[in-house]
Amino acid sequence: MIYKMLSYTLTLCFYLLFLIILLVFHLFQFIGYNLFGYRAQNLMSLMMSYFTMQALKVLGTRFTFEWVTPIPENTPLIIIANHQSTYEIPPIVWYLRKHHPKFISKKQLGKGIPGVSYNLRHGGSVLIDRKKRKDSLIKIKHFGEKVDQNKWSAVIFPEGTRSKTGVPKKFQKGGLVTLMESMPNALIVPISIKNSWKLAKYNYMPIPLGVHLKFKVHTPIPNDLGAIVSLIENVETQIHQELQSA
Repeated sequence: MIYKMLSYTLTLCFYLLFLIILLVFHLFQFIGYNLFGYRAQNLMSLMMSYFTMQALKVLGTRFTFEWVTPIPENTPLIIIANHQSTYEIPPIVWYLRKHHPKFISKKQLGKGIPGVSYNLRHGGSVLIDRKKRKDSLIKIKHFGEKVDQNKWSAVIFPEGTRSKTGVPKKFQKGGLVTLMESMPNALIVPISIKNSWKLAKYNYMPIPLGVHLKFKVHTPIPNDLGAIVSLIENVETQIHQELQSA
């Protein structure tokens, strides 16, 4: 009973802090983008992610990033990860900030969320309508070309929807194939994410206390346009095996 009351109380505290962070950095992004351009807006989005992580620590949330090998800088990346909750996004943005991570997101996130929606619209990410497959693939193609040209990172969650139990879902290959074809110079970087689903265990109200999010960044793999399907299957196996390990 005490744990439940504490969990609800701290969750409300977190949401208050989170709302303030979103509103403040929405304003800062708007000013930065309109006065100074992408670099200022990107810096403000990075700080928004950093302070979101700090706010989650009110709930005792911890973050661990494990790097198997260093990732080369100034190289386009395709980051492929499993997906379990909303709050795995800020750590990816923060810990991979040198690589300018950009996201493939559903169009519904492009409006109505202070700070987040603005960043998705103006920070280099792409918004797609999953019901319009052809249009989505065209947008992903153009997105990949832009990311490749700027030597940024494209982040994709090929499961499509988040796993609510931590059990990984089958990868959907369509968007990933298109992305890989449009980024021939990219390195493929698999990331395994553990325990993020626990934050959403009760549909984010309350958020459980003391969750330890673990990210394992695997060894980068050169893109191979001649063997895309087998490469995707190897990445999927690698991520799933890591999730099944202790």
